[in-house]
Amino acid sequence: MPADTTYDVSSVRSYLQGLQTRIVDALGALDGKPFGSDAWQRPPGGNLRGGGVTRILEDGALIERGGVGFSDVAGDKLPPSATALRPHLAGRGFEAMGVSLVMHPRNPYCPTAHMNVRMLAATKEGEAPVFWFGGGMDLTPYYGFEEDAAHFHGVCRDALAPFGAELYPRFKRWCDDYFFLKHRNETRGVGGIFFDDFDELGFERSFEMMQSVGDAFVHAYLPLLEKRRATPYGEREREFQSYRRGRYVEFNLVYDRGTLFGLQSGGRTESILLSMPPVANWRYDWQPEPGTPEARLYSDFLTPRDWV
Repeated sequence: MPADTTYDVSSVRSYLQGLQTRIVDALGALDGKPFGSDAWQRPPGGNLRGGGVTRILEDGALIERGGVGFSDVAGDKLPPSATALRPHLAGRGFEAMGVSLVMHPRNPYCPTAHMNVRMLAATKEGEAPVFWFGGGMDLTPYYGFEEDAAHFHGVCRDALAPFGAELYPRFKRWCDDYFFLKHRNETRGVGGIFFDDFDELGFERSFEMMQSVGDAFVHAYLPLLEKRRATPYGEREREFQSYRRGRYVEFNLVYDRGTLFGLQSGGRTESILLSMPPVANWRYDWQPEPGTPEARLYSDFLTPRDWV
């Protein structure tokens, strides 16, 4: 698509900063512990300029570790992960901004959730920027509930509906394909929606779609925390949660484009890796016992299916 001359980076920045605040306020109120704030700037020199704000909550009553990061950085050369689908833009400068979050609740019956919305613009002196949007949200339960997955996917579907009925099934399949651990032959969770390199509606309408996705997160996720937070659990459930969190680490370090973009561009390591769980473990060739709730996660929830 040709570069869009209506590109307005200030409106995107303002929205993303407000979104970060709204999300941490809602989650902090639910937990009872406010998020801390860590503002940062890139040091002078080097390829990357800019900064951001990391909002972090650790050792809360509900959220064992959660981070909501806003970043706004620019550089002289797009990293390889950003030009994988647009090789003709290799070598251009860029500006990238977004909000990215991961919530790792303490209770194993509460699912982990991830959400990201972002805009990237490839820049070249004398030419209008070439922009695109990306993002989405996905749910990673440790103990599956059909009604929880249906609620989460229903909110995702409704957020995309005003922009075309075909977007939810398209972005749902994209999410299933993206959050897939090839070396394990399993999905990371029950999915959600995912999109990247998106500009087909033009700047204004594509931006509106991104906002609709970002605004939907609290409606998709917070009711699940409220429903499951008081479910009793013991050492068995915590051990399984820790084991499954290991899969989360594997995906983020091996496959995730956002993580790779941050590391390849010389981004701030603490902010990039805020998505990691506080505790994870790996067991050699472990298999759940047939007929257990742990086995049901694999048989009923880690294979892509239609939830709504």
